[in-house]
Amino acid sequence: MMRIKVPGFRFQAFLLSFCALVFISCAYAQDAAIKQVVMIIPRVEFRDDEFFPPKQVLEKEGILVKVASSTLDEAKGSLGARVKPDMLFTDVNMGDFDAVIFIGGEGSTEYWDNPFAHKLARNAVAFNKIVAAICIAPITLGKAGILKGKRATVHPSQEAELKALGADYTGRSVEKDGNIITANGPSAAVEFGVEILRALKY
Repeated sequence: MMRIKVPGFRFQAFLLSFCALVFISCAYAQDAAIKQVVMIIPRVEFRDDEFFPPKQVLEKEGILVKVASSTLDEAKGSLGARVKPDMLFTDVNMGDFDAVIFIGGEGSTEYWDNPFAHKLARNAVAFNKIVAAICIAPITLGKAGILKGKRATVHPSQEAELKALGADYTGRSVEKDGNIITANGPSAAVEFGVEILRALKY
C-alpha cells in the first residue's frame, strides 16, 4: 500500500514563515514605490494659487506631498491661506524625495540667495531627482547655478534676471528641460503640476 507522507511541523512552520516573508516583501515594495515630493514655501506671501493646484494634482494620483518652509509656524499665503509646514526646509534630505518644488509669490525671494536652498536644488540635480519652480521661484534655481544653458521660464517680471543667470528663457507657461521644470505663474499652476506628475511617472 502506498503511503502518503504528510509534511511535518518543521516544514509547515517553514512554509508559513516563507509565506509571511513574501507578504512582507510585497508590502514593502508597494510602499517603496510611492513617490514623495517636498514643496518649499516661504514663511509669508507664498502664492496660494501656485501651491494648492499642483499639490492637489499630485495627491490625487497618490503622490505623497510634504511641505517645508523656513518656519514650523503657519506660513501665510498672499491670498489668505494658512499652511502648517511638515518640516523645516533645512531638514530636507533629497535622498528621501523624488522631487523638490519651489513655490512662488513675493515671499519666495527669501530663498533667492539662500545657500541651503541652492544646495537643495543642486542635490536634486546630482541625485537625478526632479527640481521644479514656479512664478519668480525659478530665480532660486538660476542662482543655484543649475539653469545655465537650460530651457526655462519665469514670471515676465524676472525675464532679464533669468537670462542674466544663464538660462535659455523661452517664455512658455511651463518649460521642461531634463529633470528641471519651471512655470511662469498662477495660470500655469495646474499644467505645472501635471508636468511634474508626468515626470515622476515616466
